[in-house]
Amino acid sequence: MTSAKQLKLGAFMRPVSIHAGAWRYPGAWRDANFNFERLQYLARRLEAARFDAFFMADHLAVLNIGREALRRSHTVTSFEPFTLLSALASVTSRIGLVATASTSFDEPYHVARRFASLDHLSAGRAGWNIVTTSNPDAARNFGLEEHLDHADRYRRAREFYDVVTGLWDSFDDDAFPRDTDSATYVDPDRMHVLAHKGEFFDVQGPLNIARPPQGWPVIVQAGASEPGRQLAAETAEVIFAAPSRLEDGRAFYADVKGRMGRIGRDPDHLKILPGAFVVVGDSDEEARETRERLDALVSYDNAIDQLSTMLGTDARAFDPDAPLPEIPDTNQSKSSRERTIELARRENLTVGQLARRLGGYGGLSFVGTPRTIADAMQEWLESDGADGFNVMFPFLPEGLDGFVDKVVPELQRRGIFRREYEGATLRDNLGLPRPVNRFFAP
Repeated sequence: MTSAKQLKLGAFMRPVSIHAGAWRYPGAWRDANFNFERLQYLARRLEAARFDAFFMADHLAVLNIGREALRRSHTVTSFEPFTLLSALASVTSRIGLVATASTSFDEPYHVARRFASLDHLSAGRAGWNIVTTSNPDAARNFGLEEHLDHADRYRRAREFYDVVTGLWDSFDDDAFPRDTDSATYVDPDRMHVLAHKGEFFDVQGPLNIARPPQGWPVIVQAGASEPGRQLAAETAEVIFAAPSRLEDGRAFYADVKGRMGRIGRDPDHLKILPGAFVVVGDSDEEARETRERLDALVSYDNAIDQLSTMLGTDARAFDPDAPLPEIPDTNQSKSSRERTIELARRENLTVGQLARRLGGYGGLSFVGTPRTIADAMQEWLESDGADGFNVMFPFLPEGLDGFVDKVVPELQRRGIFRREYEGATLRDNLGLPRPVNRFFAP
């Protein structure tokens, strides 16, 4: 019996595990984040399980963390996303390939060109995760002393999106007849020169690549602040969301999809996928024990630096046995800061307790048997808390293999997850329409 609603599943794969203790877990691949042979194996396993997408976050700086935390970090070295996904495109055939590209430290023409290339190389499986970048250390790697103001970053991101999608529409789908009899390789009448002049960008165009197979690569977004939600409602087709409780997920879902309806977008053309850290066991007790062993591998140095990153301020000076003090507003991620403060206040946590909660992974977690996990995912799906999940694995390869071998068959048995891909492209499998070229009538 197939459910009317079907889960969409992405795999969060940069880092291959977000948990700070993942590389130290017994049997874990210590080099999984930077070993192409291992990453090929993981991508193929995910594709065999019919996952929608292999999702790569990106970081444009080594995090400004303490020396001891840095010593234990398994995320310092990772492949550049486009390079890796282009390589993975040749060893996979159906799974989507989603990469992060910053609107603060890149140029629209570069981003449009890279994603169009990836979409062609993968035969229509590319997705662009739009981020404004919240890490101030990244600014210093691009000639800036300070990060752009939060509001300016989102205005720039909106214009960036307009330019990139306009460049993807540079050519009509039939602009390249390659007709030897008439000696016509390209029809100039089916080419549009963008000639964009805006607040942040001056881009002539056209893009020097044919229109992508999907029309546009799938647009992914991860912001949860007020500007982030509005940007998502206007532009996103997938949201990598961060609610940790079902009631918060339902509120976020209703808010963003409600905004879409008010501006004339079909809410069904957006898939909301909260990040979910999943630990599978043969019993709930075994799964909890696995999580506890994993969390015990996180040092306080890692934990307090993770808390500092989430708050956008140095938490190392705080008394670990005292409640979280008042945190001033920052120019970094607003939503991460607000979620962290709300968690501390709601559960009356000390600084030390909060740090340890976040040190491994402090967001939405499903820990239990395949049935327990499937129950939770089904509840989120059927109560409009999510359209699916961006799954985070606790350690590799066992954590991923356990989900693929045990949880996916349970979801399929319930009729809430596919047994075969619906089509050849990422849009096909997500149930998203192919965008009409704004410059050429169908």
